[in-house]
Amino acid sequence: MARSDLEVGADPWADAKALVDGDDNFLNIGYEAVDRHVAQGRGQDLALRWLGKDGSRRDLTYEEMAALSARFANVLRAHELTPGDSLFALTGRVPELYAAAIGTLKAGLVFTPLFSAFGPEPIQTRMEIGSANVLLTTAQLYKRKVAAWRDQVPSLKLVLILGDEAPEGCVALGPALKAAAPTFEIARTKPEDPALIHFTSGTTGKPKGAVHVHGAVVYHAFSGRRALGLEPGRIYWCTADPGWVTGTSYGIIAPLVNRVTMIVDEAEFELDRWYETVQREKVEVWYSAPTAIRMMMRAGAEAARPYDFSSLTFLASVGEPLNPEAVTWSEKVFGQPFHDNWWQTETGGIMIANQPGMQVKPGSMGKPLPGIRAGIVEHHGAGLKELPAGKIGELAIRPGWPSMMRAYLHEQARYDKCFVDGWYLSGDLAMRDADGYFWFVGRADDLIKSSGHLIGPFEVESALIEHEAVAEAGVIGIPDDTAGEVVKAYVTLNPGFAPSDDLERDIRGHARKTLGPAVAPREIVFRNTLPKTRSGKIMRRLLKARELGLPEGDISTLESDET
Repeated sequence: MARSDLEVGADPWADAKALVDGDDNFLNIGYEAVDRHVAQGRGQDLALRWLGKDGSRRDLTYEEMAALSARFANVLRAHELTPGDSLFALTGRVPELYAAAIGTLKAGLVFTPLFSAFGPEPIQTRMEIGSANVLLTTAQLYKRKVAAWRDQVPSLKLVLILGDEAPEGCVALGPALKAAAPTFEIARTKPEDPALIHFTSGTTGKPKGAVHVHGAVVYHAFSGRRALGLEPGRIYWCTADPGWVTGTSYGIIAPLVNRVTMIVDEAEFELDRWYETVQREKVEVWYSAPTAIRMMMRAGAEAARPYDFSSLTFLASVGEPLNPEAVTWSEKVFGQPFHDNWWQTETGGIMIANQPGMQVKPGSMGKPLPGIRAGIVEHHGAGLKELPAGKIGELAIRPGWPSMMRAYLHEQARYDKCFVDGWYLSGDLAMRDADGYFWFVGRADDLIKSSGHLIGPFEVESALIEHEAVAEAGVIGIPDDTAGEVVKAYVTLNPGFAPSDDLERDIRGHARKTLGPAVAPREIVFRNTLPKTRSGKIMRRLLKARELGLPEGDISTLESDET
C-alpha cells in the first residue's frame, strides 16, 4: 500500500516501491496512476482540470478518469488489439489524450506520444520504427500529415479519430467511447513488460526509440515526491506537452500516481494567460522550461506585478540547463527560485535535482536523488576513471534505477555503447563541486577547445543573458588556425533593443569583463530567433552545422528556426 511519506533507507527502491501497490507478478502503470486511488476510496478527488483554448473548462475526478480510460481500453480490445501492441498518439493537450494514455497502459499496449507539430516524414519514420498498430489523432492532423502514406506502414491496424466523425477508413472515438463499458479487467503486466517508447533525436541518422517498462512507475512515484514535492492533493501544473518525455513522465504518470490535481492548458504559451492560470487555479507546484522562464524575464517584472503568486510552494525547471540569472530573477518575482534538475529521455526520470528544502546554487542542477549514484568520469585505458571534485568530465550514472531505458528499438549496438565499465554514459559534460552539487558544462560534442582552454557553451550563454539587451544566446566553437577554436555567439534581443555595431561591442565587452578574454565570444551575431526543439533546447549542433556547412542530422523535433 502507498505510504504518505517516503523514508529512504539502505535499499531505496524497496522504500520507493511502497508508493505503489504492484509487485513482481503484477505492476501496471495505468492501474497505479488511477484505479488504485479509486480502490482506496479516493475516486472523488480531482485528477485533471482542463483549460480549453476558448476559455472552456472540464474537470475529471479519479473515478471519472478510471471510467474514461477503461472505455478507451475496451475500444482497443474490441478491435482485437492485445498486450504488446503499439499505440501512437498524435494530438494536442485534450482530456481524451490523457485518458487514452492510461487506457493504453491498462490494456497492456505500449504507449508512444508524438508532437502534434511534427511534419509527415518524422511521424511516418517513428511509426515505422515502432511498428505502430494504432494511431490516435484528429481528423485535421490525419488528413494533413498521415493519410497520404498510411498504407506504407503495414503494421497499422487502426486509426482512432477524436470527435464524433472520422474520415473513411478511420474510427470516430466519440461514439466508440460511449458504446464501450466503463470498467475493464486490467492486463496482468509485469515490471519488465514494455510500457512506453519515447523517441529522442540523434545528431545523425534516424531518431532513437527508448523503451521503458511498467516498473518505471516506481521511479515516477518516487522522483515526483522527492524532486517536485508532489504530495496527494497538491495542485500541479506541468507545462510540457505529452509529445516529449517530460510531458508523459511528469505531466501524466508521476502526478497521477501521487494523486495530485493536474492543470492541463490546451493553449500554447501566452504570458498573461499563464500568470492568470497560476493565480486563478492556485497552482502550488509549477514545472516549466528555461525557454518559457526566459520569455517571462523578457517581459519584465512589471508584467508579473498585477498577479498573486502566493499559492506557489515549489517551482522547477527542465529541458536544458537553467541560467543563474533566471534563478535569481524568479526569486525576486515569484518569491522563490526555480529549481533546476537534470535527466534524459534515456533515464526516464529525474536523476539530479535541486530538491525541495535544498539550498539552491544558481546555475547548478543540484544533487543526485537518493539511490542515484552519479559521477564524473573520463576514459582511462579500456575502462573509465572517476574524477574528483572540480574536474570536468562526462556525467555518468550507475545503472539499476527503475526507470532506466531497457533498449533502443532495433539498435542493440547503439544501446550497448551507452554502458561502459559499470556506468551509464550520458554524453553530457559536467563538474561536481566540493559540496556535491553538479554543474552542467555542455554536451560532449558541444565543448569548445580554444588555446588550451576547455569552454562550456552554457557558461558563456549564461554570461551573455546577464546583459540587459540579451534575451537568449546560443554559443558554438568555430575553427581557428591559431587557437584551434574560437567562441561565436548567436543572440536574440529583448524588446527595446535593436542590432547595431555599438551594441555588439558592448555585449562582447560585458562578456570579456565577466568571463575573461580567453573565454568570451570573438563574434556575436544577432538573430530574431534561435533554432530550438519543441522541448525548448537550443540546437547548438544545428547552429554549428549551418556555420560550417556540415550535415544537419535529425531535425524532426525542430520547433523554431533562426530568421
